[in-house]
Formats: sequence, C-alpha cells, structure tokens
Amino acid sequence: MTLGNSMLIPILPRMESELGITAFQASLTITVFSITAAISIPILGYMSDRFSRKTIIIPALILYGIGGLLAGVAAAWFNGAYIWIMIGRALQGIGAAGTAPIAMALTGDLFKGGDQSKVLGIVEASNGFGKVLSPIVGSLLALVVWYGPFWGFPVFVLISVLLTTFFVKEKKKKKEAPPLGKYVKGLFSVFKHEGRWLFTAYLAGATCLFTLFGILFYLSDTLETQYNIDGVLKGAILAIPLLFMMTTSLTTGSKIGKDIKRMKKVIITGFLLMTISFATLVFFTRLVPFIGILAISSVGTGLVLPCLNSLITGSVGAERRGFVTSLYGSVRFLGVAAGPPLFEALMNWSRTGMFLATAGLTFFVGLLCLLLIHVKKQNKSSEDSETNTLFTKLQLTTE
Repeated sequence: MTLGNSMLIPILPRMESELGITAFQASLTITVFSITAAISIPILGYMSDRFSRKTIIIPALILYGIGGLLAGVAAAWFNGAYIWIMIGRALQGIGAAGTAPIAMALTGDLFKGGDQSKVLGIVEASNGFGKVLSPIVGSLLALVVWYGPFWGFPVFVLISVLLTTFFVKEKKKKKEAPPLGKYVKGLFSVFKHEGRWLFTAYLAGATCLFTLFGILFYLSDTLETQYNIDGVLKGAILAIPLLFMMTTSLTTGSKIGKDIKRMKKVIITGFLLMTISFATLVFFTRLVPFIGILAISSVGTGLVLPCLNSLITGSVGAERRGFVTSLYGSVRFLGVAAGPPLFEALMNWSRTGMFLATAGLTFFVGLLCLLLIHVKKQNKSSEDSETNTLFTKLQLTTE
C-alpha cells in the first residue's frame, strides 16, 4: 500500500515536464489514489467482516497491480496519457483499500494482548519500511524510464499475492457473520459508547499522514528546484525521515504492550515532538540541519501511529474489527490525499506560514488526545476474555 504514493513522490516534477501538466495536476495523482481508497475502505472492511480477510486482500492486490499496469501502458503509448494514468491510479486506490487496513484487522484476529501491540508495531514499521524503500525504488526505476515506477507495481503485487496465498493462515470463524442490519446496529453501539476517543484517534492518524506526505512533497520539490538533486540521491534523502519513523514505530510497538496509559503518554509526546519540529523548521533553510530537525517530527509520528493502531484494533471484537480499522484506514488516506495539494498551496502562500500552520495543527490534535482519552484502573479479572474489547478490559472511557 505504501508504495502506491511514496514511490511516485520522486517522479512528480518529471511527470509535470513530460506530460505538460501543472504541479497541482501532478499532485492529484497522489490525491486520486488516496480518495478512491478512502471511499472504498469501509465497504471492503465490511466485506472482510462478512466473509474473510484473504477473500478481500487477494483480489484487491490484483486490482492494484492492474491499475499500475494501466498507468504504465498509458504513459508509454497513449496520447492524452494523463487521464488514463488518473484512471489507473483510481483503480489502484480501490485495490489499496483491501490491503493494509484489512491486514491490520487480520493482525487483530490472529494475535491478542501484548503480542497484538507488538505485531501491530511491526505492521506500522513495515508501513514505514515501505515508505523508506519506495522513494529509492521509485528513483531507481525512473532511471530506466520516468514512468518505470508504474511498471514496478505489478511485480510487487505478484510477490504479495503469492506470499499471502501460501503463508497467511486465517482462523476459521466460530459463527456466521451477523446480517447487515444487526451489524450496522452493533457499529452504532460502538461509536455511541466509544466514539469520542475513537474519532479523536482517527483524526490523529489522519494528521500524522497529512503532515508526513505534505512535508515529503515540499522536500521533493525543494530538492529539485533549489538544490538540483534528482534520481537515486533524491530518493535516498527523502527516505531519511521515513527511516526514523520506521525505526521508532518498531521500537514503540515492542514496548507499549497493552498499557493504555502508556499509549496515551506516548501519543501526546509524539505530537509534542511534531509541533516543536515543525515550528523550528521555520528557522532552517540549509538542507542538512533541515533534515535533522525534520527527523524529530518523524520520530513523533513513529511514536503516535503504533499506539493508535493498538487502540483502534483493540476497540471492538473480531466480528466488526474489519470495518472499524478500515474506517481508520480511510481517514489516514484522506490525510495522505490532502497533504500534497494543500502543502503546494501553502508553499505558494508562505513558507513560514506553512510550517507554523502545520505546527498549530499538530499541537491542537495533541491537545484533543490529552483531553478526550481518559483511562481508569485496569480490570484484571476480564483480562483474557476474548468476548470483551480491549477497552472493556481496561475500562477506558471518554469523559
């Protein structure tokens, strides 16, 4: 899933010149992927609850590959290639909707307690690892031909389909999925009782991805226009903040266990680091110190996301987990979709204003997390009951 956007970030300026499009139109190749994914995720999340996770993941991967193939063919041979690339990206977005969000729900099905938080940390680190590799891989493929990254998607899909088919073993469902009416009623009950903190967590995840992809878009443009850095070196520089995020995610997931109080503290610390980093970037224009300060925000993102994954995945039982985690995936995609075009507008307005506005946003969301997530003492007696949600077990409430 992460390859879908990050692998194209290095080639956006080249795409502008080759296709004769504006920077805003180039950024829409990121946006259309993310919006179609955001729309499709809740639908595929419900279907994964109704049927099985692999039943959704494998066809979604295949559609993802077809979309990349269409975009690559269009760029190579079609007149008016831009519109066909956008169609291919839309197909990829629908396919991506059935990958990582459903995998997160599958992780929740297969692992419990502290193991669940640890493995979800690995999932988020894998997400980060994809982001680290993808600018470099995208730059390498673009050395062959600028639209090479589009041709890379079917190859990665083929590997993923084979691995998922042969190595992922789902647990058999103990009972039939509830009918749609009962399912929806159960979801309303979840959001009625846990909605305040849940929507705050959704907003936090979207904010992390919005700022991450917005800053990457800004950095990609700056490297090319101000420093004349292109190709693999550009991809490697773009990967530096992502590497910090991946490493932090992996460490965070292994340390938080199922301690909700610790998760909340880590989330607030992460947003504080992001706020300090973005506010400080106003004063740095030279590349090396800029990357160093930006890495602090990546550490903050790496602290926040694994905690959110654990909170949200543990919020409901397996019968509705696909929808709840998928809705989380939707808002994350909306954050990704909004990042490049909004940061492009902010770049044209004011560099200082862009960073201060971003710092204000992360401070505000961190404050919401502080105020809206409240934790009571843990209830040991029901700790191992699979019928209770993580938040019933730990008596997490919103006030």
